[in-house]
Amino acid sequence: MKKMTFWLIGATVALTACEKAADTEVVPDNTKRVTFKVTGDFESSAFARTRALDADGKTMTDLWLLDYMDGSLVQQLHKTSEDADFESPSMLLDFGNHHVYFVASRGTTPTLSTDAHKITWTSTSDTFWQDYSVAVTSGTSGAHAVTLGRVATKLGITIADEIPTGTSYVQIIPSTWYYGIDYLTGLPTDAETDSPRTINIPLAMIGTTGTSLSIFGLSGATEWTTDVTVAAYDGDDNAIGQAAISAAPFVANRVTSYSGNLFSGAGSFGMNLNGTWNEPMEGTW
Repeated sequence: MKKMTFWLIGATVALTACEKAADTEVVPDNTKRVTFKVTGDFESSAFARTRALDADGKTMTDLWLLDYMDGSLVQQLHKTSEDADFESPSMLLDFGNHHVYFVASRGTTPTLSTDAHKITWTSTSDTFWQDYSVAVTSGTSGAHAVTLGRVATKLGITIADEIPTGTSYVQIIPSTWYYGIDYLTGLPTDAETDSPRTINIPLAMIGTTGTSLSIFGLSGATEWTTDVTVAAYDGDDNAIGQAAISAAPFVANRVTSYSGNLFSGAGSFGMNLNGTWNEPMEGTW
C-alpha cells in the first residue's frame, strides 16, 4: 500500500515538472514576449467566451497584427475567432521601436496584401483598426491593452410600404463603395462603382411593412457622399420597385439610415439623423 502511494506521488511530481517545462519559453536575447489585450467598442458578458470580440451582437471572425520596424514589415499574425487567444494574441518583439497595426473584422473572404499594405473583402462588414506604437526594451511590460476604433460605416434602409407577393430580392447599389482598408493608415481602399449588394427576401417578409435592411462599408474620419439606388426584383429578375438616394453621406463609426416607399410613391428616399453607433444619420426617400 505504501509502495503504491509513493509511486502515485512520484508520477504527480514528474507530471507537474513536465507541465512547468512546457510552459517555459526560451526567449532569444534582445527580444520580449508581449501579449496584447484587444479592446474597443466590443461587447463583453460574464457568460460570453473570453476569446470573443463581439460588436452589435456579432463576433469578429478575423484579427491581424502586422509588426513594422523602421517602415519595414518584420512579422505578421493572423488569428480567427476559433483561436483561444483571439482577443489576447502575443508576439515576440525585438528590442526597438515598433508600429503594430491591428485589424479586426467579420467581412467575407478577406485577402491580405503586404506589398500593397491592405486587406480587402468580397463583402464588407463591421471592421476595427489601430496603429499601436511601442518601444520594446528589457523593462517593457509584457502586457499591453490596445483599443481599436471602428472604421466601418453602415447604410440602413427601411422599406415603409408593404412588400408584395413575388418579391425575391433587393439590391442596394451605391455609386461608390469601398471594399478594402490600408492597414498603415486605416483609410478605405478598393472603391467599386455601381456594385450591387444583394439581400434575399424570405417568405416571412412578404406582406410586411417597415422592413429594415442594411449593408456595411469602410470609411475614414472624413465624411464623403455617394448616390444609392435601391431596387426590388421578382423571381424572374424583373424590377418591381425602385428608389433613388442622392448624395448619401458616410463617415466611419456612423450609421446612415433612410426610409421610404419602395413599391409605391415617388421613389425617392429622405434622410434624417438617427443611429446606434456614433452620431447617426437618418433620412427618408
